[in-house]
Amino acid sequence: MIVSKRNRLRLAAVATLSTLALGLAGTALAAGPTATDPSPAGPSVTAPPVTPQPTTPQAATQATITAKPSVTTVQAWELFRVTGTTTGLKAGSTVTLQQKQDGAWVTLPASVPTTSSGAYSLGVKLGITGLNELRIVSGDAASPVFTVTVH
Repeated sequence: MIVSKRNRLRLAAVATLSTLALGLAGTALAAGPTATDPSPAGPSVTAPPVTPQPTTPQAATQATITAKPSVTTVQAWELFRVTGTTTGLKAGSTVTLQQKQDGAWVTLPASVPTTSSGAYSLGVKLGITGLNELRIVSGDAASPVFTVTVH
């Protein structure tokens, strides 16, 4: 294929503009000679330095959850509250109560969103009598285990 000098310059300009557009979008490109370049050294393109992307607060710090029951002993199906705070979670994240049953953590139908400051207050009623091991979870984060005895 024969390419005129005029078309070669147009192709070189398009290649240079494409390289610049990609470079400005944060992609570092190695500029070298191409078949359409008018000069043996290739286009003179300097890509901006690639800057690291900022990490999200959740990725930078480990999320934590605290949990404190309002009582340590209740009657079956008696309402009590679990309150606490979270750090490293987005405001409005849902926290959920889990109960250890037969050695496995079971998610209970008790959850609430956190406030803008990361606080929460959750109303709970338990029916399994005896010592109940509980925790609050959100994503991969979990509070320390706490216990409530149900009579």
